Amino acid sequence: MDVFVYDSRLGIKVPQFETPFEELPLSERAHIIEVWEDIRGTIPTRVMELEQVIVSKLLELGEENNFEQSCRINSDIAELASIVNDLHIWYRVSAEVSEGKRHS
Repeated sequence: MDVFVYDSRLGIKVPQFETPFEELPLSERAHIIEVWEDIRGTIPTRVMELEQVIVSKLLELGEENNFEQSCRINSDIAELASIVNDLHIWYRVSAEVSEGKRHS
């Protein structure tokens, strides 16, 4: 049973439990914790990648003279910043994620 589902917006797998974590067998919980810690370890790299894209978009925005295009770039930046924020939230989630705790 795979409790991790790929979130294409975040670019990582996130936990999604059908059964509350506390009700799972101890061996299964230990495995979930191990997998989650591996996933959590990739979050800082993902954040850095997105921050580089944001910097690039900011430079592009500074050079853009078309108002509509500037609005699109600004919207892209806001979405990227939202993803970074959500990744920070997931990074702070301990391995013992409770049922239904989904930040997407």
